[in-house]
Amino acid sequence: LRLVAVLRAVLEGEKAAVLKRDHHLPLSFHRRQEELKFSVGLQRLQHRVREIQALRDGPAGEGLGRDGASAAPQELPTLVLEAVKELEAIKQQVLKRIQIWKRQQQLAGNGVVFEENLAPLQKRCEDLVEVYFQLQQQAMAASAELGPELLPRLLERFSEVLSSLVRR
Repeated sequence: LRLVAVLRAVLEGEKAAVLKRDHHLPLSFHRRQEELKFSVGLQRLQHRVREIQALRDGPAGEGLGRDGASAAPQELPTLVLEAVKELEAIKQQVLKRIQIWKRQQQLAGNGVVFEENLAPLQKRCEDLVEVYFQLQQQAMAASAELGPELLPRLLERFSEVLSSLVRR
């Protein structure tokens, strides 16, 4: 993870230098950068879901303390909350892309060239909803560990994510 952090810092520095020099990069660069950010965020979220499942399902005997109680209840709520936060961030990226598509569609009425291919946007939505249902399933399966005060708040956040995607 440190290596990734160092590489990310170096790349951010290079990006800043290029932006400073060129002031304006082509639209394709920004679009590709946005696609990569979404892809990385989605992969990170999928990894979180697998972590939650592994923590819940862990092999027999692993994660057990001296008294035989599982160590998972302390870590599980934190992992689920982090995953929901990442889900909401990725949702915002998708909603931003939908808004850009809508604006491009409006401008097409004025003669601006418009690519009508909805397949990439549809794929993003489908991927996000798939991970959404996996995360929601893991949260429901871990409802006992999450507790009666955290679970309703999580379910409300899940509902908001899905309803905002459907509305837009």
